[in-house]
Amino acid sequence: PAAKPIENAPPPSAEPSLFPIVGIGASAGGLSAFTKLLKALPTDTGMGFVLVQHLDPTHISLLPELMSRATTMPVVEVSDGMPIKPNHVYVMPPNHSLGLLHGVLHLMPRPDIRGKHLPIDDFLHSLAQDQQSNAIGIILSGTASDGTQGMQAIKAVGGITFAQTEESSEYSGMPHSVIAAGHVDFILTPEQIAQELERIARHPYMRHKSPDSHEEALIEGNIGGNKDTNKIFVLLRTHTGVDFSLYKQNTIRRRIKRRMLLHQLDRLVDYVKFLNAQPKELDALFQDMLISVTNFFRDPETFDALKHGVFPRLMLDRPMELPIRIWVPACSTGEEVYSVAIALFEFFGDSANLNHLQIFASDVNRQAIDKARQGIYPQSIQEDMGIQRLQRFFIRTATGYQICKPIRDVCVFAVQDVTRDPPFSRLDLICCRNLMIYLGPVLQKKVLHTFHYALRANGCLMLGTSESIGNETDFFSIMDRKNKIYIRRPTQGRPGADFDVTSRAVPFPIEHPSQKSLSPFIRIQHEAENLILEKYGPPGVIINQDMEILHFRGQTGLYINPSAGSASLNLLKMARHDLVLELRVVVQQAIKERGMVRKEKIRILEGSGYRNINLQVIPLPATETALPNYLVLFEPGSEIVADRQTEQQSTAEINDIKDVRIKELEDDLRADREYMQSIIENQEGTNEELQSANEEIQSANEELQSTNEELETAKEELQSTNEELATIIEEHESRNRELNVANSDLANLLASIDLAIVILRGDLHIRRFTPAAKLLLNLIDADVGRPISNIRSNIDIPELEQRVLQVIETMIPQEVELQDRNGRWYILRLRPYRTLDNRIEGAVMTLVDIDSVKETERLRQVLQREQYLAAVVRDASDAVMLQDFGNCIIAWNQRAVELYGYSEEEALQLNAAELTPDEAREDMHTLLERLRRGEKVLSYETLRRAKNGRVFKVSLTISVLLDQVGNPSSVAFTEREVA
Repeated sequence: PAAKPIENAPPPSAEPSLFPIVGIGASAGGLSAFTKLLKALPTDTGMGFVLVQHLDPTHISLLPELMSRATTMPVVEVSDGMPIKPNHVYVMPPNHSLGLLHGVLHLMPRPDIRGKHLPIDDFLHSLAQDQQSNAIGIILSGTASDGTQGMQAIKAVGGITFAQTEESSEYSGMPHSVIAAGHVDFILTPEQIAQELERIARHPYMRHKSPDSHEEALIEGNIGGNKDTNKIFVLLRTHTGVDFSLYKQNTIRRRIKRRMLLHQLDRLVDYVKFLNAQPKELDALFQDMLISVTNFFRDPETFDALKHGVFPRLMLDRPMELPIRIWVPACSTGEEVYSVAIALFEFFGDSANLNHLQIFASDVNRQAIDKARQGIYPQSIQEDMGIQRLQRFFIRTATGYQICKPIRDVCVFAVQDVTRDPPFSRLDLICCRNLMIYLGPVLQKKVLHTFHYALRANGCLMLGTSESIGNETDFFSIMDRKNKIYIRRPTQGRPGADFDVTSRAVPFPIEHPSQKSLSPFIRIQHEAENLILEKYGPPGVIINQDMEILHFRGQTGLYINPSAGSASLNLLKMARHDLVLELRVVVQQAIKERGMVRKEKIRILEGSGYRNINLQVIPLPATETALPNYLVLFEPGSEIVADRQTEQQSTAEINDIKDVRIKELEDDLRADREYMQSIIENQEGTNEELQSANEEIQSANEELQSTNEELETAKEELQSTNEELATIIEEHESRNRELNVANSDLANLLASIDLAIVILRGDLHIRRFTPAAKLLLNLIDADVGRPISNIRSNIDIPELEQRVLQVIETMIPQEVELQDRNGRWYILRLRPYRTLDNRIEGAVMTLVDIDSVKETERLRQVLQREQYLAAVVRDASDAVMLQDFGNCIIAWNQRAVELYGYSEEEALQLNAAELTPDEAREDMHTLLERLRRGEKVLSYETLRRAKNGRVFKVSLTISVLLDQVGNPSSVAFTEREVA
């Protein structure tokens, strides 16, 4: 998992508010949405509400007055230092930004930078940092994307997020942006949001009466219970393959409580049932657990440290052929990876060699990896990147920006669990920020050992500002304390490189810290305990089942003295001669009975007399993998036996008659002891032989162990290499799929468009062409790769090669109009062929059919001429009449109206024969027949009859109009009355 830490979180002493705080952001159309929300919202939710809207900095806001009409809760405009109270509504004043610290609102100055004022993002970030899981964010109607990053921050700390539905928004820009980014729990109308807030207010998760309230304790106990929580871990591990049982439980509890709140569940056992019934909820919980929050160039001074400290160090005495290998585990959606890559490109400048740069990135979240591979990010990243980096390393897309191809080519993404899977190897730098803070001690130690294994000698490790290497100082040394950059230390023994920690991590063996790592108080306590043990405790030794001494406690010199000969820690070889038999019996009995054995009043020689001591053997608790050990205590007795000479004299006086018997008994006892001593010596000789054989076996075992370690090392290296190869194969498969999709899209696009397109290489050879280009330019499939000059097309393109070369050199497009052999018109467009990394590698030739455009232009000109002619005819001083050969009148000007007395509408309904008297109709019919046959008649005189019956003589000027194929279609008569 990858996450963005919430910087500047409140200090431990500052308790969060005991009630939820709701941040509501809106822009255009927000007044209506605010009003609907407050009207539907109960006045006793126990929450505090802060309204943030884009306001004109030069005008006084009327928002508090307007909002007070929609609710009976107090509505006030924020003043500096105002604490938030429950069941109150606070409105941000214009010309400010708003911040929150320990539940108190602070007015911040409005940024002077033009276009950078994002008050909703600013406040929601501050709300998330201050209130953590008590924060609730709501985005209502508005344009652009203000609020998207702030909602991401609230969701990262376990808060609840809402967005207004796009259908109910007057302006859907802001809701659409936050919904598309995936930072929303509920998408509702303002009225529905109010209902959901009322329900949330009644949930036990939100009813924080006091920090130590009984109700809160029950909730925490419910979530933290091992039984049901472990069931959730089992379900998650089965569904996703990730074991969260060793992650930090505080974060886990917050995420589980958050999901329970969203689904209106109060008990953990009910949530377990819900997970069993709804597998999709496992995916949602998994995404919540991972906290995929990051951004470009977070903590810019850290990347400055990379460019000025780490990268120059990696290049010292480095062979040119040795590639730089970097690993970014827990990479989330790729911003961190691409930031490291950009910093590396900026460090090398124009001398960057793509073949010698390898950046591996991994995460357990497949969705995040898929997004990282695409490298497409929203427009809001320009605030983190700056104009220069955007222009150099990004390509503008319809939805935002995409990382340029050279950067994406050096970055390889893979789905990988750093706590379990084999790591990459021979790395120069590991950049792992914001992963360790979510892992428990066991996983932290495991991951650090994995990093040590994966790095080259003197490789670098960069952690987040809130992380450290802890007690693993034997493996890493500090390089840059401020930016948390460490250098790999060589070690005598290799750290554990077990790639399957989850099966053996619990229980984890307890390690006693060294004296150097203890606090002064603990050291004083240990010294006091040692002093008490030495002064008042009986001396003793800890032995194993072979009676080898493992540890001395107290002053044992009175009972144990090294014997002459080879050095040995065997208890019987080091014990006093008069204690050997008793020790053997007592220890063997304790081993046999597996319990404590005590024997009192054992007499030992001390100076010229005897002392009684007590022996006690106590078994020590054994671990699951080791045999039990034993504590042997020597307790001094209180009785001192009298001097031997005095004792003998007294006995001789009192028991003279028993001297002989005593001597016999002493002789028997001496013989028994000598016999026992011989048996002991024989046994010791046998033991020495067995010990010798055991040493030989141990030597052989050590050799086998050494060989096994070498094989294990080779196996681990092979595992790392296989993981790297699998990652590269997966990346190649992903890119091949993308390439196949792109090729399919391109092939279908080229086949579907009816355009003749030819793509030429820089040497003017054909690279690709469309089906339409086949017919027009007389191309065949075998022409791919041939020079364009060898093609004999159906259209003559003058100076084609010179034009193409000129376009490639100058990068200035050209256009020229052409005609094919059939007289059809085309326009030729020549443009440079530009690659994704902005290199010119040829030209694109497009032929567009413009014959219809040309015909339209010709008809437009004809129509225009006819319009001009009509205007001339309309205003002529002679009567003009246009008729067809069927005697239908087509046109009639104003002078004709005056001459004949018929209006234009009446004339168009007349038969032209009615204008000719009966005596002249035969001649007019003959004239029309001559004109139909194509004979030319320039002028003609005839009789005409007006509407009032008047007959008069006219002189005709005749014009015959032809149709499209050149045949006579109509006749125009220009008539003038003659006396």
